[in-house]
This record gives sequence, C-alpha cells and structure tokens, in this order.
Amino acid sequence: MDRKYLSLIIIPHKKGKQRSYSLSKKAIHITAGVTAFVFVALTLFLIDYFLMNGTRKKYKKLLADYQQQGVTLAQYRESIGSLNAKIHDLEGYAKKLNVMAGFKAEDPIEGEPGVGGNSDIPEQNITEPQNELSQLDILGKKAEGINRNFDILNNHFENQKLELAQTPSIMPTQGYWSSSYGWRDDPFTGKRTFHRGVDIATQTGNPVLATADGIVIQTKSDKIGGKTIKISHPKTGFVTVYCHLSKYLVKPGQRVKRGDTIGLIGSTGRARGPHVHYEVRLNGKALNPWFYILDN
Repeated sequence: MDRKYLSLIIIPHKKGKQRSYSLSKKAIHITAGVTAFVFVALTLFLIDYFLMNGTRKKYKKLLADYQQQGVTLAQYRESIGSLNAKIHDLEGYAKKLNVMAGFKAEDPIEGEPGVGGNSDIPEQNITEPQNELSQLDILGKKAEGINRNFDILNNHFENQKLELAQTPSIMPTQGYWSSSYGWRDDPFTGKRTFHRGVDIATQTGNPVLATADGIVIQTKSDKIGGKTIKISHPKTGFVTVYCHLSKYLVKPGQRVKRGDTIGLIGSTGRARGPHVHYEVRLNGKALNPWFYILDN
C-alpha cells in the first residue's frame, strides 16, 4: 500500500547543496501529538508552579503571622501577670485603708506579713487565648471592686480629716522588720510568747517619728522597754508606743504632728541590738501595726 509523504526542501541563498526531507503523514501525526502533549504538560507544569509559588508565599506569611501572634500572646500574658501583681498590691493597700476606716476587721496574721510585687497567676501552660480573656475578665472585675471601694474610702476620709490625721499610718523609722506582730519564740527565753508590736532594726541614732498627730502622754525608762515614749491620739482613741530609744526629743504634754522626730534609735532595756519596738493600741487593745503602715 502506497504511503503518502510530505517533503521539505531547503534551498540555500548562496551556493550550496539543496536538501530535501521527506516525512510520512504518520510520522508527522506522531510528532504533532508528541509536541501537543509536551506543550500541554509544560503548560500544566507552569500553572502548577505558579499556583504552588502563590501557596508558598501565603504559607510563609501565615507562618510569620503565627510567630508574631506567639510573641504578642507572650507579651499579653506578661501584661496580665504585671496587672495581677498591681491589683494584688492595691488589694493589700485597700485592706489597710478599710481596717483604718473601721469597715472591715483585721485578719489574724502569723509571722511576717505578705508583700506584693509577684504575679499570683498559677504556673500553667496556657494554650488557648480564652484562658487569658477569662483571667483578664476576672482582673477587670477585681479592679472595678477596688475602684468602688476607694471611692467609698475617699468620701469617708474626706469627711474625717481630723480622725485621719490622728490615725497611725507611717513607719516610725526606716529599717527592716526584725520581728513581726504575733506569736513567736522569745529571743531571750526561747518560750512561745505573744509579741504585741513589731521590731524595726536600724542604726543607733537614727530618728524615730510620730506616726500620727497626738499628745505625748509618757516618757519613761524600764528594764524591758528601755527608754519608751507613749503618744495618745485622742480623736481616734489610738495610742502608739516606741521602745528601746537612746534619747527622748519630746516631753510629756507636748503636741506632735505625724512625721515629727520624737526620739533616736537605741538598744536600751531588753534588746539585742539597735531597733525600735513599735505598738499600736486602740482602747487598750494591741493591734497589728502592719495594718497602720501605709508607706511600707
């Protein structure tokens, strides 16, 4: 059976040998089919490449966003911790103010009172933002409650400025608390005894301050308290006591203001080192001075 051929003749412009190529139709069809297949395959490959390239770009962007969200979430948690610590401090401060105002009874405290500044959020692996939102909601409600409490206290103290002036509210001296209010082992006898004040240790000769406005009702010296000053705050019924002084700087009957220097730190009486034993009494009952020191 005769086959049909197509011939391709190449004639050069200049001198040269003429060339001709003959291809059968079948070969042409096969070549055309292969060419079409390669073209389609190449087209699909290019389309897929550009689509995948777009996907890779989106993936990189999503990954970068995810990493940034991780950083933001970590900062968010840190902010919550800081906010919680501040609210904790405000709660302690508000508690003192409430005790001073007579709105709440003081809680019994054994040993050194707690101080703020550290996050109270429990150590845990938080995996969902809802936990942070829940924690933030709790902190928001606490803050609202404290704010309302401060409004009440502000109105109360505005109406009672004289009472406030005669309410103990500052440290009698700058130093560290060597012994707190409450039960303790007596440093001399080793027996379990109740300590009715706080001991604040510092250097001999440092000033001892009146913690509220009042009248000096006594300066005395005995074997236990050494040189001691008692100040009455008649408007509120408080009496403050300062023991183990090295020197008096006031006399009985003298009026003093909060912050006035009334004596100097010493170690007179039964004392193992220079300090002031400080007491706050109300109607003869010893109270925890920690609730009446707002600048601590």
